[in-house]
Amino acid sequence: MPEFTAAQDADGVVTITWDVPGKSMNVLSLEGMAELEALIDAALADPAARGVILTSGKKDFAGGMDLNVIAKMKEDAGADPARGLFEGIMRFHALERKIELAGMDPKSKKGGKPIVAALPGTALGIGLEIPLACHRIIAADNPKAKIGLPEILVGIFPGAGGTTRLVRKLGPMAASPFLLEGKLSDPQRARSAGIVDEVVAPNQLLARAKEWILGATDADLVKPWDQKGYKMPGGAPYHPAGFMTFVGASAMVLGKTMGVYPAAKALLSAVYEGALVPFDAALRIEARWFTKVLMNPSSSAMIRSLFLNKEALEKGANRPAVADQKVSRLGVLGAGMMGAGIAYVAANAGIEVVLIDATQEAADRGKAHSEAILDKGMKRGKVTAESKAKVLAQIAATTDYAALAGCDLVVEAVFEDPAVKAEVTAKAEAALPEGAIFATNTSTLPISGLAKASKRPEQFIGIHFFSPVDKMMLVEIIKGRETGQVAVAKALDFVRQIRKTPIVVNDARFFYANRCIIPYINEGIRMVAEGVEPALIENAAKLLGLPLGPLQLVDETSIDLGVKIAKATKAAMGAAYPDGAVDEVLFAMADRGRLGRKAAAGFYAYDAGGKRSGLWDGLAGLWPVSPDQPELTEVQHRILLVQVLEAVRALEEGVLTDIREGDVGAILGWGFCPWSGGPFSWLDMIGAARAVEICEGLEAAHGARFRAPGLLRDMAERGESFYARFAPGAQAA
Repeated sequence: MPEFTAAQDADGVVTITWDVPGKSMNVLSLEGMAELEALIDAALADPAARGVILTSGKKDFAGGMDLNVIAKMKEDAGADPARGLFEGIMRFHALERKIELAGMDPKSKKGGKPIVAALPGTALGIGLEIPLACHRIIAADNPKAKIGLPEILVGIFPGAGGTTRLVRKLGPMAASPFLLEGKLSDPQRARSAGIVDEVVAPNQLLARAKEWILGATDADLVKPWDQKGYKMPGGAPYHPAGFMTFVGASAMVLGKTMGVYPAAKALLSAVYEGALVPFDAALRIEARWFTKVLMNPSSSAMIRSLFLNKEALEKGANRPAVADQKVSRLGVLGAGMMGAGIAYVAANAGIEVVLIDATQEAADRGKAHSEAILDKGMKRGKVTAESKAKVLAQIAATTDYAALAGCDLVVEAVFEDPAVKAEVTAKAEAALPEGAIFATNTSTLPISGLAKASKRPEQFIGIHFFSPVDKMMLVEIIKGRETGQVAVAKALDFVRQIRKTPIVVNDARFFYANRCIIPYINEGIRMVAEGVEPALIENAAKLLGLPLGPLQLVDETSIDLGVKIAKATKAAMGAAYPDGAVDEVLFAMADRGRLGRKAAAGFYAYDAGGKRSGLWDGLAGLWPVSPDQPELTEVQHRILLVQVLEAVRALEEGVLTDIREGDVGAILGWGFCPWSGGPFSWLDMIGAARAVEICEGLEAAHGARFRAPGLLRDMAERGESFYARFAPGAQAA
């Protein structure tokens, strides 16, 4: 079945409808592009056709390009993939330029046929780049629609004309949030920004598009950049105003990316160089920089992890084959920060919630957390009074466990104390229906141990949310030894309902995320004790693209929590406990009341308003800075490898069963170097042999925690990569 179809009415207006069979959202394929071009050619060649409306047969216009197209263009080019990519991209440019010029005379710019993009809903990526080539963009007034160019978020940039056209339409400064940050707008905001030309009532969309076509003049069809005397809004690079824009943009990009994200720098280069030449030359420059980015292993890894793998996990790649387990009524035990956050995201997704705490005051305070989030949304214009009332009506705050009757899932979020958790488990199970699933939100306690308090261990599972719940996209689902398939499916379906990304891991101390995060924090603290300059530690992490240095991260999560985890881990491991040197620093900080951000005193100093004012100058008095500082690369290797090696061990031990979950979980869970695509993608990028070489140097200098796992050594000897060996099917971007 075709992806594009055309129909011509009695007035000669041709409506080309994009409707990819079997998909809820249109995405552009190579076949679809060929179909669209043939229909455009036919309309331009038909004397009876007066113009074209390009629209969608779905509620949205398009979600972008099928990113497997990139892999196909590389593959088809054989030994010269860059050539294949460049030529493929230029075919997109040629189609869009054909739409833009619409058969007009090259010299007089007359005789063209008007082409209007009529957007019923969301238009992203190529779904906006094609409309930008049309003579007018009319969007339906659909507040749920998102319009923008989010490519930068998956490691590329708008390379099918979107960068060049948006900069020429808005100017570099005004275009920068949409290009460099991937900012998305609803139709009204997109119109205010100048991205779309009109916003009309949904039932008037096609009528208004036709009206514009029938009234369009030759002058209406000529884009500003095709007119004589065109000047870029805000100034070109060597205009006094434009010069300052580009200087500032360069500094901003470097400051935000730390030089590790190739797409942002390439985008800025394409804009700068393209602004100095005529439009068609600028398109070729854009295509060349886009090809360079696509050939960079970082971009391929980001596409794979943040688009292909993430989408596969969200669609249930590892879901057991059992009946639908959609949650209709959720119980949340504990109305503290985590429980209140879980209640909010569930209610916001339309799930009825029973929020229970020991006192009514505490339960009401938990519900008030949702109200506060909604109030912030109202101030930003993203939440209406009606939607706020609807969400709050979904939450019943109470102390009565009997209210759990009818709940098909309960999430317990009380204190990290096995005795307290066991008590509420028994109370809840006494009130729950026989088939209900019980989940514990714990970040460190083994699920199989907590399940001993349950009469139905096959219906007991871990669901680990990250804080703050409403903002963090990852949810870690943990299977206990006796957890059944229905419980896993229930947890996955629930996470899908609340629009977050799940990973499923097997039970072990600290599960997956925390077993990688804690060594990262510990390595930073260990270096403080060794006399490494704290600023070097923190900046080394940031220069790797990690969102927070290890010392700032422990301040944010609280130092006393670190002390509690250290004591519990030492009690469980006994003589095998490896982090005594870390505890000396951590416990000393806690003894001085320096508990982190919440106490306005930690590894960082804080002003009266609670804002960080720099690293605490008392650190050097307690742990003097050594006159001989390590090289930046050594510090970076230490803080990278302690995380990466734990990821490999988790796979080796069967805690992780899918490397896609290891990569996606690392990026979404604790912000592990998104440019790398995750720990397994990073290892594939540098090669297992090089990773083992780095490990051997670090082990010799710093101890057994850097010893390369047997799996990594085996792969180095065989010359294998993780994705070639472990990925389910071909995952390469």
